[in-house]
Amino acid sequence: MADEQWWYNTRTGQVEQGAKSPWSDRAGPYKTREEAEGAPARLAENSRRWSEDDSRDS
Repeated sequence: MADEQWWYNTRTGQVEQGAKSPWSDRAGPYKTREEAEGAPARLAENSRRWSEDDSRDS
């Protein structure tokens, strides 16, 4: 099962099938390669939302 999942390596910018890199360098898991390829945009959007939430809490 784990080898069927896709990950985005945040250090190298590469998509990987299976948990090959250290957990600290991976985003995921994703069901498809395409979802993993979209990880940078998804991560940026999540960061933006969290920043907005943090500024509202202040």
